[in-house]
Amino acid sequence: MAARLQEKYLKEITPALIKKFNYKSVMQTPNVEKVVINMGIGDAVQNPKVLDSAVAELEQISGQKAVITRAKKSIAAFKLREGMPIGAKVTLRGERMYHFIDKLFNIVLPRVRDFRGLSNKAFDGRGNYTLGLKEQLVFPEIDYDKVDKLRGMDIVLVTTAKTDEEAHELLEQLGMPFAK
Repeated sequence: MAARLQEKYLKEITPALIKKFNYKSVMQTPNVEKVVINMGIGDAVQNPKVLDSAVAELEQISGQKAVITRAKKSIAAFKLREGMPIGAKVTLRGERMYHFIDKLFNIVLPRVRDFRGLSNKAFDGRGNYTLGLKEQLVFPEIDYDKVDKLRGMDIVLVTTAKTDEEAHELLEQLGMPFAK
């Protein structure tokens, strides 16, 4: 069964984008390639056990196994050596990605305190959008009583759009709540 958002993309959004940007072919229309959820855990340097709960939470949120990210360089000021675990990430593609985006736009973001819409300026110039969440509690899968520490996360929506304007239009059509 295809995701609800995926069907909407194919049936409604693609024709609308072709019309707006005058594409010659369906293959030119931008789409969401992947979603990367990244959790940086600085405490993992002193206490490696912190990483396990963060990884478990990421796996609950995404429904997919998380990968532990390691330090690329040693930084003495942070007591950090190359190869030390410092975070976790999940890359979602395909159906799981569409389910996650649907959940993010319709359930999670409205639960954020003082939410007035997402910034229109968080595009990187190549059609990708990044947003940060301050706590993992806004996800319905996370049980408040089992949370040991509030952790933020970055969510990157990677699209095939060439420009920010195309990416903005695509994400807006998908239902992303941009600030007016």
